[in-house]
Order: sequence, then structure tokens, then C-alpha cells
Amino acid sequence: MATESPNIFLTLIAFIALIGSLVVVHELGHYFVGRWFGVKADKFSIGFGPQIWGRVDKRGTLWRIGLLPLGGFVQFAGDMNPSSQADDSWRQLPEAERNQTFQSKTLWQRALIVFAGPAVNFLLAILIFMGFLLAFGKSVTPPVLDVVQPGSPAAVAGLMPGDRVLKFNGRSIETFNQMANESIMIPGERVTIEIERKGERLVKETVVAEIKEVDRFGNEYRIGRIGVGASKVEIREVGILEAPWAAVLQTGNVLRQQMIGLGQIISGRRPLSELGGPLKIAKVSGEAMSLGILTFISLAALISINLGFINLLPIPMLDGGHLLLYGIEAIRRRPATPQVQEWAFRAGFAMLAAFMFMVTFNDLASFGLFESG
Repeated sequence: MATESPNIFLTLIAFIALIGSLVVVHELGHYFVGRWFGVKADKFSIGFGPQIWGRVDKRGTLWRIGLLPLGGFVQFAGDMNPSSQADDSWRQLPEAERNQTFQSKTLWQRALIVFAGPAVNFLLAILIFMGFLLAFGKSVTPPVLDVVQPGSPAAVAGLMPGDRVLKFNGRSIETFNQMANESIMIPGERVTIEIERKGERLVKETVVAEIKEVDRFGNEYRIGRIGVGASKVEIREVGILEAPWAAVLQTGNVLRQQMIGLGQIISGRRPLSELGGPLKIAKVSGEAMSLGILTFISLAALISINLGFINLLPIPMLDGGHLLLYGIEAIRRRPATPQVQEWAFRAGFAMLAAFMFMVTFNDLASFGLFESG
């Protein structure tokens, strides 16, 4: 039975806390690396649109909050807008001021300033996962099958209790959770499973079953299952020296799953309707907050990874688009022409606008707004 969704006030507070904190972290990455290289920040904005609060610090940076809490930007000296398109008037500035502009820095310095935003989002997720690992340990349940459900994909493939899974679709498997996470992302797809049975290595093939699960709030998820289980879960403590690398691996696994999901949507193996936008994030953040602070923090780690990943996509107006142009500049040994940059940013804006329209439509559809009757 579905649980009643959180009230609108809790959802709004949770959404602002989640998105606001992640945007602040992201933009602080740009800001501090820019300061490290001697670049002056004219504006540090959380949110877009009309300013509802602002203050200028002793360095001349305007710290502001915009009306629309759906992102943010750092506008460095020498930029004419938040898209970092250059204003050539920086060349006429006195040397001391000119050296504080973004454009005066070397290509690798500009690239690091741009990359710092997504990098800090990944770092935040790593720190959160470190905290969870130190507090609760990690699952080390061996990938030995204790249960094989009759009629399941595993049973059809000929897997039996006592089999130890060595590889799943070519990836080495060390724990039962790792195998479960591999199958969750690929419902309906054919996989190969390498097992060990009584000292003999065997390779089996099957198709991952597509399961629709509904959580306590009524949200429906399409996941993959092969129909196996372990009789008990083994948890091991994680030491302070092991935790950082374990958290890096966990972050990498989440990032890989997000990349797989995007690839499935692009290739048509998952419907576009599974893409969610701000309204869906607000709903999920409110639900996570209602389940407790730990669930909310865990969601923040996942969204932080997603924010870093999305920003690294090679789309103009995103950090990845800037890095793409810098890559072209490094190859050509000169920047792209102003006309090319202008058209690239226009195309990027159009792509982002279309994407926001689509995910907002998906969000409203998921809330039943377009249902008849």
C-alpha cells in the first residue's frame, strides 16, 4: 500500500535544501579554483532571474540569490554573460586588472577552473559515501547462489544453488550486491554469466527479467532481476585508510550506472518518459526527507554525481561544452572564431531549453496531469 506523499511545504524545503546546497558546492568549485589562479569573480549567483538578495564583499564580488532556484553561475572578470562568452574590452584594461580576467589565463588554467565545478560534485559524493562506509561498513556477501527461483532467468540459464558467480556480462563479480546492481540496470537484455561449480568454470546465457516495482509513495520503477538470492548478508567494517578508495569506487559505480541509463535512453532501450526534471526531483527529495536525514543525504550524493555528470556532457553552455571548445582550441592552437562560439552557445541553449521542456512535460505527466476522466 502506498504511503501518503509528504506535504508541499516539506517538499519545497527539501528541494531548496538539496538543489541549493549542490549548486553552491558546484559553483564554489569554479570560484575557489578561479581565485587560486588569480581570477576575480564579479558575480556568484545561486539561482537565475531577478535578484532577491545580494551583497558585495571586500573583493568586489556580488553574492546574490536569484528568484529561480534551478542552478547558478560564477561570472568572472572579462566575461560578458554567464555563458562565459568573452568581452574583448578586457584587453584594454590596465595590466593589474587584465591579469585578473578569466581570458588572461592559460588554456589549462581555464580548463581546470571549468572542470572544478563537476569535480567538486564528485568529491562531495565521495565524502558522503566515506561517511556511510565508516559508519555502517560495506556488504561483502560472497556471490554464491543460495536461492534460485523456479522459472526465473537464472533457472532457465541452468544456474543452481551453490554456484559462485565469477563474471556478469564480462565484469568480474566480488560480492552479491555487485551482481544485483549489474542486473538492475539492464532489464530485458541478454547477458552472459560465468560461474564456478564444483571447481569447474561454466558460461551461461539468459535474458534479465523486467520487473516493475512500486515504492511506498506509489512511484513505479522498471528494474532487472535474474531471480537469485543469498541466505544471509555479510557486513564488514571499513577502516579510515580503506574508506577513501572504497568511496571512489562506489562513486564510479554510480556514475557508470548513470551513463548506462543515458545510453539506454539514447539508443531507445529505455523510454524518454523515464527522464525526470525539477518537479520530479522536488517530489523525490521531499519523500527522501520524510524517510529521515540519512536517506536524504544518500539522495544528495546520487544527485551530486548526476549534476557533475550532466555538466560534463559536451553541450555548449554546460561545463563540458566549454571543455570541448578548449579541446578544439588546444588542437587548432587558437580559439574558435566568435561566430562559431556564438552559434555553439545558441545551439546549446536550444538543446537545454528543449530538454527542460521535455522533462517538465514528463514530470507533469507522471503526476497524472494529462490523464483524462
